[in-house]
Amino acid sequence: MRPSPSTSPPGFPPPAPAAPPLRLLIADDNPVVRAGLTALLSDDAGTTVVAEARDGREAYEAALRHRPDVILLDVRMPGVDGIAALPHLVRLAPVMMLTYSHETETVREALRLGAGGYLVHGEFTTEQLVRAVHDVRQGRPQVTPGATRALLTALRSDASAHSSANSPVTAAISEPPTLSQLQSSVGQSFRSEFRLSEREAEIMDLIASGMTNQQIAAACFITEKTVKNHINRIFAKLHSTTRSQATAKWLGVA
Repeated sequence: MRPSPSTSPPGFPPPAPAAPPLRLLIADDNPVVRAGLTALLSDDAGTTVVAEARDGREAYEAALRHRPDVILLDVRMPGVDGIAALPHLVRLAPVMMLTYSHETETVREALRLGAGGYLVHGEFTTEQLVRAVHDVRQGRPQVTPGATRALLTALRSDASAHSSANSPVTAAISEPPTLSQLQSSVGQSFRSEFRLSEREAEIMDLIASGMTNQQIAAACFITEKTVKNHINRIFAKLHSTTRSQATAKWLGVA
């Protein structure tokens, strides 16, 4: 008589029970992003979402209550943002940043504060996301290309600064500023000239970083129509008709 599939053949140990799914907490202020991630990660047999949070404070409270295996954390959130909450969350569970933000300093600071990975939306598939969650749980860092470029930019900037400090000749031929550096230094100084509001300046920074209207809407928790209205006002103030023209003026290279 052939043994049933659930019965081990004589002399063989019983099959090991299936590992329980990883329990995830998703922290993102955008309900559409949270719903999408929850749907993706709840469909996989190896993961399940046990809690959601709208900001860093809610994430910390939910992590204390649910004790997740991995926390997926956005950077830009109202109230307590991801970077501010990160040092507290990493004491409770491995944290993987999952965000639209890929600025050099943001990536470097997140990893410095203990994030086990940094994934930028639009740079990974569902399978890669699930694999990254498991890898971060096991202590294997995961970083998508946009975050990797930011890290390389930071390393080159540090190396250039070190060389400049030790050699006047090297200082004279050091690398030109990176896009992120231009955004933070030149871009800030041009805000007063163009008279952009704080929200318009934030959106112009995102335009300059290469984000689409859809990505900007998700990052700022507004509709695409609102993004377009902001962009129309920005273009008028910058006397520009295209994103490239506006970016060049905003970064001071026009």
